This record gives sequence, C-alpha cells and structure tokens, in this order.
Amino acid sequence: MHTLDTTPTPPAKGLPLHYKVLIGFVLGTLLGLAAHAYATDAAWIHGVIDYATKPFGQIFLNLLFMLVVPLIFSALVLGVAELGDIAALGRLGWKTLIYTATVTAAAVGVGLLCVNLFQPGMHMDAALVQKILSGNTLKAGEIVSKGNELRLMDLLVNIVPHNIVGAMADDKQKLGIVFFALMIGIGLVMKPTAGTQAFKNAMHGLFEICMHLIGLFIRLAPYAVAAFMFNLTFQLGWDVIRSLVWFVVTVLVALGIHGFVVIPLWLRLMGKMSPRTFFRETQEATLTAFATASSTATLPVTLRVAEENLKLPRKVSRFVLTVGASANHHGTALFEGITVLFLAQVYGLHLPLTQQLMVLVLCILGGIGTAGIPSGSLPVIAMICGIIGIDPAGIGIIIGVNTFLDMCRTSLNVTGDLATAVVVAHRSGEKDLDDAALEKLDEIVR
Repeated sequence: MHTLDTTPTPPAKGLPLHYKVLIGFVLGTLLGLAAHAYATDAAWIHGVIDYATKPFGQIFLNLLFMLVVPLIFSALVLGVAELGDIAALGRLGWKTLIYTATVTAAAVGVGLLCVNLFQPGMHMDAALVQKILSGNTLKAGEIVSKGNELRLMDLLVNIVPHNIVGAMADDKQKLGIVFFALMIGIGLVMKPTAGTQAFKNAMHGLFEICMHLIGLFIRLAPYAVAAFMFNLTFQLGWDVIRSLVWFVVTVLVALGIHGFVVIPLWLRLMGKMSPRTFFRETQEATLTAFATASSTATLPVTLRVAEENLKLPRKVSRFVLTVGASANHHGTALFEGITVLFLAQVYGLHLPLTQQLMVLVLCILGGIGTAGIPSGSLPVIAMICGIIGIDPAGIGIIIGVNTFLDMCRTSLNVTGDLATAVVVAHRSGEKDLDDAALEKLDEIVR
C-alpha cells in the first residue's frame, strides 16, 4: 500500500517566516526610497540592481515556476483519482464552478462600487497623464499587442490543448494542463489495474518531491521580497506614487472589503469556519503569494497549508486549488474592473450601467483566462478596454504601480482559492479515506 506522508513539517526554529517576509518588505522599501532620493544616478546602485537584486528575484521566481507544471499535473491527477467516482467529480466540479463565479462576481461588484465612489480617474492631472504615458509608450504598446491577440472564444477553445507539451511551455495555456490532468485522473478512476495503480504511485512520488523542494525554496522568500521592493521603490520614488495615490487607494480598499468582509462572511455562512482560524492558518500562503505575485508559483504552499493547517480532504483541496490557481482569480478580476473604469474616467468617458455590467461579465471571464504569473492581467485589461471602446494604450498610466498592486491582488487570489476549498469541502461532505479503506482498495486493484 502507498499512502501519502501528511505528517506536518515541524516548525522552524527562530523567527517565523511571515515575520521575516514583513521585515524584508519594510527594509527593501526603505532602502529603495532612500536610494531614489539620494543616489538616483549613482552607477553603483544600478550595478547592484542589474547584477544582484534583479537577477536574485528572477532566480527565486524561476525556482518556483519550474515546479508549477509537475505540481499542477500530479496534484490534479491524484485529486481526481482519489474521488474514486466520476459522478463525485461532476458534483465537485459544478460546486467549484458555481461558487467561483458567484464570489468572483461579488469581487468585481465591490471593485466597480469603489471606483464609482472614489472616482480615482478624476484626480489625475492631464499634463501628468501625458508625461506618464510618454515614459511607458513602448511597454504599453507591447501589452496592447498581446491584448489584441486575446479572444474569449480562443481562451475557451485552448482549454482543450492540441499539444500538451506546447501547453506546458505557454503560461496562457495552463488551463490546457488542467484539462489534460483531469482526463488522466478520470482514466485512472475508470481503469483500476495494477499498471494504473503503479502510475498513481509515481504521481504520489512526484507530488511529494515537489512539495519538499518548495519547502526549501520558500526559505528565500524574505530576501526575494526585499529585492523586489528595493527595485520597485528605487524606480518609482514618491512622485509617481503620489500621482496615482487615488487609484492605489481605490484598489486597496476594494481588495480589503472583499478580503476582510465578503470572504469572512462567506466562510462563516457557507463553510462554517471561523474567519480568525482561517486567516491564522493560511497566512503563510498569503505572504508567499505577496512575495511571488503568482498564484501558480504559490500553489505548492497553498496545497500544504490546505492539507496540514486547514485539514481539508486531499481529494477536494488538490482539485479545487489546482483548478483555482489557473482559473479562480478574485483579486485579479476585481483589479481588472477597477482599472477599466479608472481609464474611462481619465479619458472623460461616462460608462452607463449597462456597459459597467458588461465590464463585470468580461472581468469574470477574463479572470479565468488570466495567466497566474506576475502582471498576467495587463493583456486581459487591454482586451477588455478594446471591447468597451477605451484606448488600451492608457494602460501605460498604471504600469508604474502595477507591480505592488499585483502582489496585493495575488494575495487575495490565493486567499479566495483557499476559502473556496473550505466551502466546497464543507458543502460536498467529502472525507479522506482512512488507512483501512485505502488498503482494501489496493487489494482490490491488485
């Protein structure tokens, strides 16, 4: 018999990881602002960024990204296989889809409400807008071209990959990997033989290896956060931050309302879990999401937190969280809605209620098609702007503060994934098989 080792990892001695991440955030921010104020043109500062902080941050992300494909594949195959029933998979899938769509719609609704109340686009000086746009013309053009390539029907068609190897190499086709893993998992359920059981055991081994490696890599998170924040604040300084303060505040308030009001109510009413317990047990995943700005890179930590801290059934957590890392983006959908209406306000366009409802629907669908990588939402925003009739080049206005907001909204994405897993686990009533049942199942297969 093969059982997955779920023994909780003993806590590390010394300062907890989340405190180290917070220290790295504060230290990197202060050093970056000081360098921007006193050594903007110093060659040695640019050398530090080009040869130390920037490559270190990228290496950290690459260490996590290289585990994404094997982890998504193994976790979802095992999650489906452990359901042991195609009908159970259907019930679980429909519950996940309905809950995801409902809460994502609530998130976008909160964002649209906040942007109409704060009117951040009305606080932008026209001359400053032109100055910011002129400095980001090239990057905005690249984003717009990517946005023009996106089509909602193409996103749906690409869910079924014609080349799984190509899908593994393309961040925009991660849903293709999810679909392929679902098919393999269904095949394992439908064909219980000695050969398929051996394949399942191999998936267990791959999953455990990925989880162990991520535990090693994540120890670098505090230093990576310090490097990211140093680079960001040195590049921006206070001037650009002040010019976009209304936009930043609007996004943060909306994220806060959804994260600390909507999700806790949802957890209490639908998941029957104490919000205080939930946030205490999931803080490691939330901070890792903030550090990496990538829900897919955070997936190993999210899975471990769900199984070891929240004690969710493996077959539910692996299915919901693996799908969620690719398709359940509360914070991203909220940010997309706010950004589209913000740009409309900057250009002096008044979007009636019908068009705002269209934005809501497009953001829900766009959140599914957004790549779970840093700045993955920008091309989707450009696409939505084009559909609504707003100049997509205006996205250059928010490029300066996008990195910081990307970190914030990714934290909400991961929190929303975990909350969805809690609710689905409670409402479905699924439980993990005990050791006796697993041993009996193995005997039947053999």
